[in-house]
Amino acid sequence: MPDGRKTVIILRCIGVLLLAMTAVAALPVGALSASPQPSFFNTKEVQSDDLKAFTKWLGALERFTQARKNNTPVKCYPGPGQMQICGNAEWIEFLKSVKGLNKLDQLRQVNERMNKATYVQDKNNWGQNDYWATPQEFMARFGDCEDYAIMKYLSLRMLGWDDNDLRVVAVKDLNLKVGHAILVVYMTAKSGERIPLVLDNQIGSVVKASSIRHYQPVFSINQKFWWRHLG
Repeated sequence: MPDGRKTVIILRCIGVLLLAMTAVAALPVGALSASPQPSFFNTKEVQSDDLKAFTKWLGALERFTQARKNNTPVKCYPGPGQMQICGNAEWIEFLKSVKGLNKLDQLRQVNERMNKATYVQDKNNWGQNDYWATPQEFMARFGDCEDYAIMKYLSLRMLGWDDNDLRVVAVKDLNLKVGHAILVVYMTAKSGERIPLVLDNQIGSVVKASSIRHYQPVFSINQKFWWRHLG
């Protein structure tokens, strides 16, 4: 891995962790009374449907909805890069090209394609320490860890994946001592077991959550719920 890439990894996504701590502190007392349930990365989780603390997440979803409704044009700068997707039409064409694949291959294609986007820190991109971008904004200007996760999350939603099977997850990278964000996707095995898989902009392939030891989840979220993770 090039030294420049390593530097970017070390500096990445600190704002994600700050948001995570704020959100955990805002967990409703009622939700805390629920019994923690087993979760990925050897944690337990407590579920809440109170998303008010997650203003950046809700804002990104709202802007995404409006951009789709208005068919807002996307001006890519400095260009589509290796991801080679610029604008809603090209995004939809890519999704159509993988629609007929089995679910695991859909995950692989989405993960591989979106990981080709150029990594850009929020401070350089938006002048903010932490900005959660829509797919349209990501196609136009790329982004950092949570933006890859959001792009993958909404791509899968557009492909018809159930929201209950998808979560954007804020984690602590225990090796690098920084915040990071990934997408966790649940797939159901023939046995009926729900297996969490990880789509990560730092990992080239889709892997089982059980194969990763250096992530400690703080919270996970989708459009309906969020979960506090307990070590």
